[in-house]
Amino acid sequence: MIHAVPGDPASIMLGPRATPELKAELRAKMGLDEPLPIQILGFFGDLLRGDLGTDVFTGREVGQIVFEKVPFTVTLIATSIGWAALIGIPLGCYSAIRRNTIVDKVTGVLSVSTIAIPSFVMAIYALLIFAVWLKVLPAIGAGAGGLLDTLTHLILPAFAVGVSWVGYLARVVRASMLEVLGENHVRMARAFGLPEKRIVFRYALPIAVLPTITLMGVGVAYLLSGAVFAEVVFARPGIGALIVDAVDSRNYPVVMGCVVVTTTLFVAATTLADLINALLDPRAREG
Repeated sequence: MIHAVPGDPASIMLGPRATPELKAELRAKMGLDEPLPIQILGFFGDLLRGDLGTDVFTGREVGQIVFEKVPFTVTLIATSIGWAALIGIPLGCYSAIRRNTIVDKVTGVLSVSTIAIPSFVMAIYALLIFAVWLKVLPAIGAGAGGLLDTLTHLILPAFAVGVSWVGYLARVVRASMLEVLGENHVRMARAFGLPEKRIVFRYALPIAVLPTITLMGVGVAYLLSGAVFAEVVFARPGIGALIVDAVDSRNYPVVMGCVVVTTTLFVAATTLADLINALLDPRAREG
Protein backbone atom coordinates (compact mmCIF):
# COMPACT_ATOMS: atom_id res chain seq x y z
CA MET A 1 0.00 0.00 0.00
CA ILE A 2 2.82 2.41 0.77
CA HIS A 3 4.19 1.78 -2.73
CA ALA A 4 0.85 2.94 -4.14
CA VAL A 5 1.37 6.40 -2.60
CA PRO A 6 2.84 8.86 -5.14
CA GLY A 7 6.52 9.60 -4.66
CA ASP A 8 9.43 7.55 -3.37
CA PRO A 9 12.42 8.00 -1.02
CA ALA A 10 14.77 8.86 -3.89
CA SER A 11 12.63 11.80 -5.05
CA ILE A 12 12.26 13.11 -1.48
CA MET A 13 15.97 12.72 -0.66
CA LEU A 14 17.20 14.40 -3.86
CA GLY A 15 14.52 17.09 -4.09
CA PRO A 16 12.49 18.32 -7.05
CA ARG A 17 15.48 19.58 -9.05
CA ALA A 18 17.25 16.21 -9.28
CA THR A 19 17.68 14.74 -12.75
CA PRO A 20 15.86 11.52 -13.72
CA GLU A 21 19.23 9.78 -14.14
CA LEU A 22 20.29 10.63 -10.59
CA LYS A 23 16.94 9.45 -9.20
CA ALA A 24 17.22 6.20 -11.17
CA GLU A 25 20.73 5.64 -9.83
CA LEU A 26 19.60 6.15 -6.22
CA ARG A 27 16.55 3.90 -6.71
CA ALA A 28 18.82 1.15 -8.02
CA LYS A 29 21.13 1.60 -5.02
CA MET A 30 18.16 1.20 -2.62
CA GLY A 31 16.72 -1.72 -4.58
CA LEU A 32 13.59 0.19 -5.58
CA ASP A 33 14.10 -0.59 -9.26
CA GLU A 34 13.16 -4.23 -8.66
CA PRO A 35 9.54 -5.39 -9.17
CA LEU A 36 7.40 -5.10 -6.06
CA PRO A 37 7.07 -8.90 -5.49
CA ILE A 38 10.86 -9.19 -5.55
CA GLN A 39 11.17 -6.37 -3.01
CA ILE A 40 8.61 -8.06 -0.72
CA LEU A 41 10.35 -11.44 -0.99
CA GLY A 42 13.64 -9.77 -0.18
CA PHE A 43 12.12 -8.10 2.86
CA PHE A 44 10.75 -11.39 4.23
CA GLY A 45 14.01 -13.13 3.46
CA ASP A 46 15.85 -10.58 5.59
CA LEU A 47 13.10 -10.82 8.23
CA LEU A 48 13.78 -14.56 8.66
CA ARG A 49 17.33 -13.60 9.61
CA GLY A 50 16.08 -11.00 12.09
CA ASP A 51 16.87 -8.06 9.84
CA LEU A 52 14.11 -5.45 9.39
CA GLY A 53 16.14 -3.47 6.88
CA THR A 54 17.90 -0.11 6.91
CA ASP A 55 16.46 3.38 7.18
CA VAL A 56 16.98 4.95 3.76
CA PHE A 57 17.57 8.42 5.25
CA THR A 58 19.77 7.82 8.29
CA GLY A 59 21.34 4.47 7.44
CA ARG A 60 20.41 3.08 10.88
CA GLU A 61 18.92 -0.37 11.36
CA VAL A 62 15.11 -0.28 11.28
CA GLY A 63 14.90 -2.72 14.18
CA GLN A 64 16.90 -0.37 16.39
CA ILE A 65 14.73 2.62 15.41
CA VAL A 66 11.43 0.79 15.97
CA PHE A 67 12.34 -0.85 19.26
CA GLU A 68 13.41 2.51 20.65
CA LYS A 69 9.78 3.64 20.22
CA VAL A 70 8.04 0.43 21.38
CA PRO A 71 8.21 1.17 25.16
CA PHE A 72 6.44 4.52 24.70
CA THR A 73 3.56 2.99 22.73
CA VAL A 74 3.23 -0.07 24.99
CA THR A 75 3.16 2.17 28.07
CA LEU A 76 0.47 4.36 26.51
CA ILE A 77 -1.69 1.37 25.51
CA ALA A 78 -1.29 -0.40 28.87
CA THR A 79 -2.15 2.76 30.80
CA SER A 80 -5.14 3.50 28.56
CA ILE A 81 -6.70 0.04 28.83
CA GLY A 82 -5.75 -0.18 32.51
CA TRP A 83 -7.62 2.91 33.70
CA ALA A 84 -10.53 2.12 31.35
CA ALA A 85 -10.85 -1.34 32.91
CA LEU A 86 -10.66 0.06 36.46
CA ILE A 87 -13.68 2.25 35.71
CA GLY A 88 -15.57 0.29 33.05
CA ILE A 89 -15.69 -3.11 34.78
CA PRO A 90 -17.09 -1.87 38.14
CA LEU A 91 -19.46 0.45 36.26
CA GLY A 92 -20.83 -2.40 34.17
CA CYS A 93 -21.12 -4.65 37.21
CA TYR A 94 -22.98 -2.03 39.23
CA SER A 95 -25.23 -1.26 36.26
CA ALA A 96 -26.18 -4.95 35.99
CA ILE A 97 -26.95 -5.20 39.70
CA ARG A 98 -29.10 -2.04 39.53
CA ARG A 99 -30.78 -3.03 36.27
CA ASN A 100 -33.39 -0.63 34.84
CA THR A 101 -32.77 1.96 37.56
CA ILE A 102 -31.85 5.58 36.88
CA VAL A 103 -28.19 4.69 37.52
CA ASP A 104 -28.35 1.98 34.86
CA LYS A 105 -29.92 4.33 32.33
CA VAL A 106 -27.43 7.13 32.98
CA THR A 107 -24.57 4.64 32.72
CA GLY A 108 -25.94 3.42 29.39
CA VAL A 109 -26.13 6.94 27.97
CA LEU A 110 -22.61 7.77 29.14
CA SER A 111 -21.26 4.49 27.76
CA VAL A 112 -22.73 5.02 24.31
CA SER A 113 -21.55 8.64 24.34
CA THR A 114 -17.94 7.72 25.08
CA ILE A 115 -17.98 4.94 22.47
CA ALA A 116 -19.21 7.39 19.82
CA ILE A 117 -16.41 9.92 20.36
CA PRO A 118 -13.34 9.25 18.15
CA SER A 119 -10.01 9.19 19.94
CA PHE A 120 -8.53 12.00 17.84
CA VAL A 121 -11.47 14.30 18.73
CA MET A 122 -11.05 13.47 22.41
CA ALA A 123 -7.30 14.10 22.13
CA ILE A 124 -7.78 17.55 20.60
CA TYR A 125 -10.38 18.66 23.14
CA ALA A 126 -8.37 17.26 26.06
CA LEU A 127 -5.37 19.23 24.80
CA LEU A 128 -7.40 22.45 24.47
CA ILE A 129 -9.18 22.17 27.83
CA PHE A 130 -6.52 20.83 30.22
CA ALA A 131 -3.31 22.09 28.57
CA VAL A 132 -4.29 25.34 26.83
CA TRP A 133 -7.21 26.75 28.81
CA LEU A 134 -6.72 25.38 32.33
CA LYS A 135 -2.92 24.91 32.03
CA VAL A 136 -2.94 22.07 34.57
CA LEU A 137 -1.27 19.40 32.43
CA PRO A 138 1.60 19.44 29.91
CA ALA A 139 0.62 19.61 26.24
CA ILE A 140 3.35 17.77 24.36
CA GLY A 141 6.18 15.31 24.83
CA ALA A 142 6.73 12.27 27.02
CA GLY A 143 8.55 13.93 29.91
CA ALA A 144 12.15 15.04 30.24
CA GLY A 145 13.01 12.88 33.21
CA GLY A 146 11.72 11.43 36.45
CA LEU A 147 8.75 9.18 37.12
CA LEU A 148 6.40 11.98 38.14
CA ASP A 149 7.13 14.01 35.00
CA THR A 150 6.61 10.94 32.81
CA LEU A 151 3.29 10.12 34.47
CA THR A 152 2.13 13.73 34.16
CA HIS A 153 2.80 13.72 30.41
CA LEU A 154 0.98 10.38 30.13
CA ILE A 155 -2.33 11.53 31.62
CA LEU A 156 -3.86 13.34 28.63
CA PRO A 157 -2.83 10.82 25.92
CA ALA A 158 -3.96 7.87 28.02
CA PHE A 159 -7.27 9.61 28.73
CA ALA A 160 -7.85 10.34 25.03
CA VAL A 161 -7.06 6.77 23.94
CA GLY A 162 -8.85 4.95 26.76
CA VAL A 163 -12.03 6.98 27.31
CA SER A 164 -14.05 5.19 24.63
CA TRP A 165 -13.08 1.84 26.13
CA VAL A 166 -14.78 2.73 29.39
CA GLY A 167 -18.08 2.52 27.53
CA TYR A 168 -17.14 -0.65 25.64
CA LEU A 169 -16.09 -2.51 28.77
CA ALA A 170 -19.07 -1.29 30.79
CA ARG A 171 -21.57 -2.53 28.19
CA VAL A 172 -19.84 -5.90 27.77
CA VAL A 173 -19.57 -6.49 31.52
CA ARG A 174 -23.21 -5.47 32.05
CA ALA A 175 -24.48 -7.87 29.37
CA SER A 176 -22.28 -10.71 30.59
CA MET A 177 -23.16 -10.04 34.24
CA LEU A 178 -26.89 -10.15 33.55
CA GLU A 179 -26.45 -13.49 31.81
CA VAL A 180 -24.40 -14.98 34.64
CA LEU A 181 -26.75 -13.71 37.36
CA GLY A 182 -29.52 -15.75 35.75
CA GLU A 183 -27.59 -19.04 35.72
CA ASN A 184 -28.39 -22.01 37.95
CA HIS A 185 -25.37 -21.80 40.25
CA VAL A 186 -26.20 -18.19 41.14
CA ARG A 187 -29.82 -19.06 41.88
CA MET A 188 -28.66 -21.94 44.02
CA ALA A 189 -26.29 -19.68 45.96
CA ARG A 190 -29.20 -17.33 46.65
CA ALA A 191 -31.36 -20.27 47.71
CA PHE A 192 -28.72 -21.21 50.29
CA GLY A 193 -28.93 -17.67 51.67
CA LEU A 194 -25.46 -16.45 50.76
CA PRO A 195 -24.93 -12.67 50.99
CA GLU A 196 -25.56 -10.84 47.72
CA LYS A 197 -22.10 -9.27 47.74
CA ARG A 198 -20.45 -12.67 47.99
CA ILE A 199 -22.62 -14.02 45.18
CA VAL A 200 -21.70 -11.10 42.93
CA PHE A 201 -17.97 -10.93 43.61
CA ARG A 202 -17.24 -14.61 44.25
CA TYR A 203 -19.51 -16.47 41.86
CA ALA A 204 -20.73 -14.06 39.18
CA LEU A 205 -18.05 -11.46 38.40
CA PRO A 206 -15.12 -13.88 37.78
CA ILE A 207 -17.20 -15.55 35.06
CA ALA A 208 -18.72 -12.36 33.68
CA VAL A 209 -15.31 -10.73 33.25
CA LEU A 210 -13.97 -13.44 30.90
CA PRO A 211 -15.44 -11.93 27.69
CA THR A 212 -14.00 -8.59 28.79
CA ILE A 213 -10.48 -10.02 28.93
CA THR A 214 -10.88 -11.38 25.40
CA LEU A 215 -12.19 -7.99 24.24
CA MET A 216 -9.21 -6.22 25.80
CA GLY A 217 -6.79 -8.55 23.99
CA VAL A 218 -8.44 -8.03 20.60
CA GLY A 219 -8.85 -4.32 21.36
CA VAL A 220 -5.09 -3.78 21.28
CA ALA A 221 -5.41 -3.32 17.51
CA TYR A 222 -7.88 -0.47 18.00
CA LEU A 223 -5.77 0.97 20.78
CA LEU A 224 -2.75 1.00 18.45
CA SER A 225 -4.72 3.01 15.90
CA GLY A 226 -5.87 5.37 18.67
CA ALA A 227 -2.29 5.71 19.85
CA VAL A 228 -1.32 7.00 16.41
CA PHE A 229 -3.60 10.03 16.83
CA ALA A 230 -2.56 10.60 20.45
CA GLU A 231 1.14 10.47 19.62
CA VAL A 232 0.70 12.92 16.75
CA VAL A 233 -1.56 15.35 18.65
CA PHE A 234 0.56 15.32 21.82
CA ALA A 235 3.90 15.04 19.96
CA ARG A 236 4.81 11.88 21.86
CA PRO A 237 7.46 9.46 20.63
CA GLY A 238 6.07 6.07 19.67
CA ILE A 239 5.40 3.64 16.86
CA GLY A 240 2.32 5.57 15.73
CA ALA A 241 4.19 8.83 15.24
CA LEU A 242 7.05 6.91 13.61
CA ILE A 243 4.65 5.35 11.08
CA VAL A 244 3.16 8.74 10.21
CA ASP A 245 6.62 10.26 9.64
CA ALA A 246 7.75 7.23 7.63
CA VAL A 247 4.68 7.30 5.37
CA ASP A 248 5.10 11.03 4.85
CA SER A 249 8.72 10.54 3.74
CA ARG A 250 7.97 7.30 1.82
CA ASN A 251 10.46 5.48 4.03
CA TYR A 252 9.41 1.98 2.97
CA PRO A 253 11.67 -0.10 5.28
CA VAL A 254 10.57 1.79 8.39
CA VAL A 255 6.88 1.48 7.46
CA MET A 256 7.17 -2.27 6.91
CA GLY A 257 9.23 -2.71 10.07
CA CYS A 258 6.61 -0.87 12.12
CA VAL A 259 3.84 -3.01 10.62
CA VAL A 260 5.69 -6.22 11.53
CA VAL A 261 6.29 -5.06 15.11
CA THR A 262 2.72 -3.82 15.67
CA THR A 263 1.35 -7.08 14.27
CA THR A 264 3.59 -8.97 16.69
CA LEU A 265 2.27 -6.85 19.57
CA PHE A 266 -1.30 -7.65 18.53
CA VAL A 267 -0.60 -11.40 18.38
CA ALA A 268 1.14 -11.26 21.77
CA ALA A 269 -1.80 -9.38 23.32
CA THR A 270 -4.41 -11.84 22.06
CA THR A 271 -2.25 -14.78 23.19
CA LEU A 272 -1.88 -13.22 26.65
CA ALA A 273 -5.66 -12.73 26.85
CA ASP A 274 -6.18 -16.42 26.00
CA LEU A 275 -3.69 -17.46 28.68
CA ILE A 276 -5.41 -15.30 31.31
CA ASN A 277 -8.78 -16.76 30.31
CA ALA A 278 -7.33 -20.26 30.68
CA LEU A 279 -6.00 -19.32 34.11
CA LEU A 280 -9.40 -18.05 35.28
CA ASP A 281 -11.65 -20.56 33.49
CA PRO A 282 -11.07 -24.31 34.05
CA ARG A 283 -13.15 -25.09 30.95
CA ALA A 284 -10.61 -23.27 28.77
CA ARG A 285 -7.76 -25.22 30.36
CA GLU A 286 -9.48 -28.51 29.54
CA GLY A 287 -9.74 -27.38 25.90
